[in-house]
Amino acid sequence: MSSVDALPALLIAVPVVIVACQAGAAVFRRLGQPPVVGEIATGILLGPSLLGWLWPQAQHALFPPSVLPYTSVLGQLGLLAFMFLVGLELDLKNLRGHSRVAVAVSQAGMLLPLALGSLLALAMYGGLAPDGVGRLPFVLFIAVAMSITAFPVLARILIDRDLYGTPLGALAMACAAVDDVIAWCLLAVVVALASAGSPMEAVVTAGLAVAFTAFLLYAVRPLLARAAARAGRVGDAAVLVAIFSGLSLSALATDLIGVHALFGAFLFGVVTPRGVPRIEVSAARLRAFTVPVLLPLFFVHTGLRTDIGGLTASPGLWLWAAAVLAIAFLGKWGGAAGAARLCRMPWRSALSVGALMNCRGLTELVVLNVGLELGVIGTELFTIMVLMALVTTAVTSPALTLLRGRKAPAPDTAPPQPESAVLSRP
Repeated sequence: MSSVDALPALLIAVPVVIVACQAGAAVFRRLGQPPVVGEIATGILLGPSLLGWLWPQAQHALFPPSVLPYTSVLGQLGLLAFMFLVGLELDLKNLRGHSRVAVAVSQAGMLLPLALGSLLALAMYGGLAPDGVGRLPFVLFIAVAMSITAFPVLARILIDRDLYGTPLGALAMACAAVDDVIAWCLLAVVVALASAGSPMEAVVTAGLAVAFTAFLLYAVRPLLARAAARAGRVGDAAVLVAIFSGLSLSALATDLIGVHALFGAFLFGVVTPRGVPRIEVSAARLRAFTVPVLLPLFFVHTGLRTDIGGLTASPGLWLWAAAVLAIAFLGKWGGAAGAARLCRMPWRSALSVGALMNCRGLTELVVLNVGLELGVIGTELFTIMVLMALVTTAVTSPALTLLRGRKAPAPDTAPPQPESAVLSRP
């Protein structure tokens, strides 16, 4: 079917998805949840898990096969812009000079989930890995997926609860930033292994990815800095065009290399100068369109791939879902909280850090969709992991309320060590 024939269906699907996700976000915000929880839940409800189960004709009418490629592409564009914004917010200067507490918490918040996730993946490999997938990429992918922290969602939660500028908030943001960098590097390795036809191809792909990263950091970044110094002489529209063109070309480069387009958009955000008024305005405009208009199409794209009803085919799948959820909480929350407590933070603050690090949100969905597209995981495991992402994100705000109440934190929330005072606001 041609694009002209698909246009009427697209013009119906897009506004329905946007309005539905906005409504879901508003409902969950009133329940004290970050809006992304409502958007993820809405995407799942519009898929086979609810709408397709209760009224399959309506779901088919809303998302006919002719319209799905276009909603997918629009959602992917929104995702690329979102990954650029994540990279832009991840200032590499904030990764230097952090306290012993931040280093310990970030390392434990990665190493324990990686270890437990690897053991879980080894147990799942025989029954849940798709045919033809090697043990190593499957195990590495599950390990990385279990170690994710949603940096942007965590920042939103901290702002909503007046914790962003506190020592606790700065500690959580620093740890999440470190974890994000490590997780994306590991995921790039997994993609290279899964996409390559031989070990040598994987090595070549990894080498090209490292070379491209170095090119962005040491060649493109200085050029962007010099261009940013003259940004005041051009209009906001020109800056916005330059940003979107840059992230698109970077995404194309990493896609051609074989480590997925998302990495290019993320890296371009990392090297883009910060603190430049024109760039900040353009980034805000990009965010204002991407988050409410394009990202909902990604949520629905994810929801259409998620079939909770499919888990009822075997009781064993629900046991695996319970195991994934238990490992997710134990690895991320337990690892971060345990490390914070060993650094002599009060129990309440240590558990609060663990709860924040356990928030997975949209970042987890991005990783899971990459794994499904590569064929590293199947639809059943994809559904289980999406549910894990939804539950761990939804638990964060209630856990913080239970641990800290709804007001601004008391002075005793800071770690007792003097070094905690140097944690700066990201």
